[in-house]
Amino acid sequence: MEWMELRKVKRAAAKMPLATSLAIFQSCNITGVPKSTRCAILRDMAKVRKAERRPPLNKTHKLKRQDWAKKYLETGFSKVLWTDEMRVSLDGPDGWARGWIGKGQRAPVQLRRQQGGGGVLVWAGIIKDELVGPFRVEDGVKLNSQSYCQFLEDTFFKQWYRKKSASFKKNMIFMQDNAPSHASKYSTAWLARKGIKEEKLMTWPPCSPDLNPIENLWSIIKCEIYKEGKQYTSLNSVWEAVVAAARNVDGEQIKTLTESMDGRLLSVLAKKGGYIGR
Repeated sequence: MEWMELRKVKRAAAKMPLATSLAIFQSCNITGVPKSTRCAILRDMAKVRKAERRPPLNKTHKLKRQDWAKKYLETGFSKVLWTDEMRVSLDGPDGWARGWIGKGQRAPVQLRRQQGGGGVLVWAGIIKDELVGPFRVEDGVKLNSQSYCQFLEDTFFKQWYRKKSASFKKNMIFMQDNAPSHASKYSTAWLARKGIKEEKLMTWPPCSPDLNPIENLWSIIKCEIYKEGKQYTSLNSVWEAVVAAARNVDGEQIKTLTESMDGRLLSVLAKKGGYIGR
């Protein structure tokens, strides 16, 4: 292909994200090129990706994200505990078991089970350079306001928080997202009785997983436990894998995540409340 045609293909690939190689070449009025050749050409200028899934942001969401960023712009984020839940399944997320296969080799067989074979719900937190947990939600328990608060009592408060000094407790800010079990009046009142209220309980903007650094921790753990298409035969085995992967995340990695918050706030303000890259 001539360089002028290559420039057209490159521009078309930029304008048509997630398009097929055929659609990209057809938009440039280039026909008769085999698929293998099209893909070889595109590999030099593009990558195969799947669309990212994000909650939709409307005008109100963007305004609340900007207000949140302005409110916490001067906050010392080393005292914020960032928390969240993650569900892991036996089979892992769709599309993760991809990779190169040598010529003459057969791809390994992947099991397909309903709802990924079942899963485990995991809760954790990160603060400064420390990982809190992970803690496992009892199998079969649906987290409503009451069970969420009981879970925090049995794990976070009894196993971690009560060991901290009075000065630490006085300064710590607790972050959780707006899941119904978190943001309900019951949970808010229960946390207040524990001393986590007002400025000690961080307000959280809607539809904002990109602002929570613990989401990056979940990605690190999932990449580890599902590498090379790994699957599991029991809930206990996938939980053990989560614990092992979490142990391998060192303090410097966690510190990098928590120290990213100043940049995230500046980015969300620069994008007028729009999504930022994690």
